[in-house]
Amino acid sequence: MDDERRSVLITGCSSGIGHHAAHALKARGWRVFATCRSQADCDQLNADGLESFRIDYEDADSIAAGFAEAMVRTGGRLDALFNNGAYALPGALEDVSDAALKAILQANFFGWHDLTRRAIRVMRGQGGGRILMNSSVLGFAGVCIRGAYVVTKFAVEGYADTLRLELRDAGIKVILLEPGQIRTRFRINARAQYERWIDPESSALADLYRDVVEPRLYADVNKPDPFELGPEATSRKIVRALESRRPRPRYYVTTPTYIVGMLKRLLPTELMDRVLMKG
Repeated sequence: MDDERRSVLITGCSSGIGHHAAHALKARGWRVFATCRSQADCDQLNADGLESFRIDYEDADSIAAGFAEAMVRTGGRLDALFNNGAYALPGALEDVSDAALKAILQANFFGWHDLTRRAIRVMRGQGGGRILMNSSVLGFAGVCIRGAYVVTKFAVEGYADTLRLELRDAGIKVILLEPGQIRTRFRINARAQYERWIDPESSALADLYRDVVEPRLYADVNKPDPFELGPEATSRKIVRALESRRPRPRYYVTTPTYIVGMLKRLLPTELMDRVLMKG
């Protein structure tokens, strides 16, 4: 007998937003394909009762194989795609090499494009679907030392806004999720990227790295930042985005996102820059 549950493919499900969303949607009756970069993480999700296999945005073969696996399991249908997996690279843009920027763009943008194109072909054939993109408050507001991540999220914002227009008559809804600080392993994962790509001692901003960036990057992650929320806050908006009859183009999550969004509309650039420099 065919499985008639709505199907959703989610990336980056090893922890945080993707992990919580996968369990939340499964509890609501969705058939969830919860993908991860690591096979060990996939094995754990399978043990937890989810359907999991590898998709690594930096591995084109895994994108093709993972999407094909989902199609085999559903008989060629996909109701929703949630592009979620991403990482940060802390560092001033002048200290981010071409290779580092290419690597993070592959993981946070180009891999998303590959997977999205595959989903669009399926969704066009079935007459509709939903594509949800996990952007960020940093998708519309640049902040110092987070430039590489900001670049990728600005790209996602422009991509989603354009795709929404292009797919308007195809029955495919394109939606942006724009969270602020969410309690995940995001900062821990960023440490490895920082250590791989940034040489703080040779930077003109060595004092900033030593006195500001590293104390925050290596701080105890069990002490929440002001306004930080748990991943359940994003899952609530994800459910709305995927289940509402007329979903909004974008969903803010966390107070800072609402504040920054409002100030961007109200303040001239010079004043907005002063606000962001304090953040």
